[in-house]
Amino acid sequence: MKIKNLFLAAVTVCALTPLAASALPDGSQENPLRVLMIPADTGTNDITKDYGPVFRGITENYGIHFDIKAGASYAAVVEGMCNDKADIAWFGAVTYGQAKEKCGVELLAVDVLKGESSYYSGIFVRKDSGIKTLSDLKGKSMAFGSPSSTSSFNFPVAMLIADNVDPVKDLKKVIIAGSHSASLAALSAGKVDAAASSYNSFGKAAKKGAIDPSLFTPLAKSQPIPNPPLAMNKGLTPELKAQLRKAFGEIHTKMDPSKIRGYGGKTVDRYDAEFDEQKIFDALKKLNAVTKTVKVEMIGKAGQR
Repeated sequence: MKIKNLFLAAVTVCALTPLAASALPDGSQENPLRVLMIPADTGTNDITKDYGPVFRGITENYGIHFDIKAGASYAAVVEGMCNDKADIAWFGAVTYGQAKEKCGVELLAVDVLKGESSYYSGIFVRKDSGIKTLSDLKGKSMAFGSPSSTSSFNFPVAMLIADNVDPVKDLKKVIIAGSHSASLAALSAGKVDAAASSYNSFGKAAKKGAIDPSLFTPLAKSQPIPNPPLAMNKGLTPELKAQLRKAFGEIHTKMDPSKIRGYGGKTVDRYDAEFDEQKIFDALKKLNAVTKTVKVEMIGKAGQR
């Protein structure tokens, strides 16, 4: 009887204990690591194509295999990682902070170009709009990307609030366009007076002919924001985490450097696998004014007809 009770107890503990690290994929060909990426605007129509060569290079040089997919939304990537449906994820700074708080993801690497690991958010307007300052946006309309986007929503909203522009009360109209490119498209089509986007996305839209850069100008530019980080599931084994950091830290020496890509699909020099995570959290402190209440009220305003 006693042995039977012990057996039942052991079965119960096993049933209730979360999946152990060994239950996650090991990066073998049979069990590739599952990579999930936020659906940000990139250099191609498919974000997985931007990063595909790098992951294939790591497979060829380090024997770690991957299955790369794009998430349906920013929130879906956070949930995917925190529900052990992904082993590596590419986040924005804000979504990285959300995943860190929710399930303790670990930083893998950020991309580096000419020694810099940062990018910029901006608010753009037509040159002939007469809008010269952020205060001039009062009574005007503005488009934003996803509320989870670092540079097409959170930093632009923080810049407005810091300049005493209440995005809910002072803007006449708010459009939550869902992405950088959609935000800029709304501006280009004359649907809004201003649009939020990263500088990278603005440059890419101009390069693709989606927006005429001669007609538009930045009204505000954010502080440097750490590049969107690659993160690891904390449940991976320490040995595999170390292998991944080594691989991303030196892959630029093992393959055609023109295939090394970063945020926005741009070619970068390398990945920094020793990036100071605190820099991400320091940047996020600037977003304290962008509370959940502000986001909910802005979404509600965007839904008004």
